[in-house]
Amino acid sequence: MSGKIRVIVVDDERPARSFLATTLKTLDDVDIVGEAENGEDAISLIQREQPDLALLDLQMPGMDGLSMVKAIKKGHIPLIAFVTAHNEYAIEAFDIEAIDYLLKPVDRLRLRKTIKRAKERLERDDVMANELEARPRGQEGSPPEDSDYMDRLPIKKKEEIIFLPVNQIASIVSDGELMHITTIRKERHTISHRLKALEARLDPRRFVRLGRGTLVNVESICRVATMPGGSYVVTLTNTQQLRVSRSQSRFLRHQILRL
Repeated sequence: MSGKIRVIVVDDERPARSFLATTLKTLDDVDIVGEAENGEDAISLIQREQPDLALLDLQMPGMDGLSMVKAIKKGHIPLIAFVTAHNEYAIEAFDIEAIDYLLKPVDRLRLRKTIKRAKERLERDDVMANELEARPRGQEGSPPEDSDYMDRLPIKKKEEIIFLPVNQIASIVSDGELMHITTIRKERHTISHRLKALEARLDPRRFVRLGRGTLVNVESICRVATMPGGSYVVTLTNTQQLRVSRSQSRFLRHQILRL
């Protein structure tokens, strides 16, 4: 995308809107096409201006940011980046394919990264649209199945959100309301989320359950040892060793250990 990206700012607090608008005006490749102070006005603004990107506050009186996005007609939703003082909704935000999640106060460099990410996404979408138009009629097909799966996991670290590529995750182990994530480089992260909800956003061809509270990246499994009773212990490339439940041992035997 070589031209300017068309952006709207949605926040119920005037100082927050002004701060974002002022910061965006310092970026040469941004065109601010409107502002809104609530979800209802934002929907009308999106329908009228058809922006490329909406910088959207999550917590607003009446219709909040998540509800607002779900209320927009399919096909009319711009790229969404949430800007909020709250971090507990990060994964829910990515469930609706938000491209970014910024914590207030947002600095110029962080906002610059969001704009860059939005432009890259728009460029990819343009390429895909051109490829579909070039295909013979009747051979358009449907998007790849893995397009619905999460490719980055938002994780809060101190006062910012980092994005962990899911292909770097070796294991996810739940402990009550917490999930302990270990990467292939032995880095550890802890987030508060339900394992079942996260599992639904991960590619099942890549991540499998070893038990009720454990998910592993299949590509990180380097060794499987048989235990008495027909169960297994898997060793991952990061040296983690995890026990496989009896029921999942059958799955492992038939789906992964089969030649």
